[in-house]
Amino acid sequence: MQQFADIFMPLSIALIMFGIGLELCLKDFRRVFAHPRAIITGLVSQIFLLPLIAFLLIFFWPIDPIYKIGIILLAGCPGGTASNLVTKMLKGRVALSVSLTAFNSLIILFSIPLVIELSYAVFGNNGAKVQLSFGQTMGDVLLTVVLPVMSGILINELYGHKFGESFHKALRYILPGIMLLAFIVVIFFDENQKGVEYLKHLNLLIPLIILNFATIIAGFFAARRMKLKHSAAYTIAVEMGLQNSVLALFIANQLLKNQDISLVAILYGSFSLITTFLGGWILKHYFGKENIEKV
Repeated sequence: MQQFADIFMPLSIALIMFGIGLELCLKDFRRVFAHPRAIITGLVSQIFLLPLIAFLLIFFWPIDPIYKIGIILLAGCPGGTASNLVTKMLKGRVALSVSLTAFNSLIILFSIPLVIELSYAVFGNNGAKVQLSFGQTMGDVLLTVVLPVMSGILINELYGHKFGESFHKALRYILPGIMLLAFIVVIFFDENQKGVEYLKHLNLLIPLIILNFATIIAGFFAARRMKLKHSAAYTIAVEMGLQNSVLALFIANQLLKNQDISLVAILYGSFSLITTFLGGWILKHYFGKENIEKV
């Protein structure tokens, strides 16, 4: 069963990214890099602002230090394919979202070891040394993100004129359906998820929910502070709010070998997809330029 989950998850991610690529063009990415203020704002917010918010939130929060380390680790794992899908569902800047995912995949090779060592130095008695494999990380990103997206873009560039409106409507249901199916597979087949009693961990769920919404709001207003368009602002907000809990779980289980730290990633992953979509939807529809001016 665990082997099935290990195979199905990356396959479903690749399918989702391929579907996202089918609705993108090369000009979408040219626009991102021709006007780099949005991607720079997103990267700076994710790499620096996000861990800072997490640190300030949990420094005095009454939970065990090992859980505080788990939350800092989670904050050090920004973005992921789920945020790309949420951005697409909200009709945000998908090319910006995918570009942030790709850049973060490289940056975290250097930032996550620093974040972990700092968190252990502040909250733990014994330091932890973590070294992510450059080859493995880049290989995973290449197979599950870059190649599927580029394949979808290539097909769209060559045959996109043949796609009808019914095709695009179908994708709006198919891609979330794949994500939902992947979520179900994780719940019922992933051994890490079994035996987790969520109601017994309200002391962890509360700061994690606060972290989720605080980072969404911070990302949005940081983008507006940089005078980015509304679509870019709520795209960055989604990227800030939806952490890569799968990566955090891998680091906790395989590198740190600590079940308490992995519990933080499991709890966050159980709700963050839904709450981030909800937060992004509210920002999109109620915090546009005209609404902010009224406030």
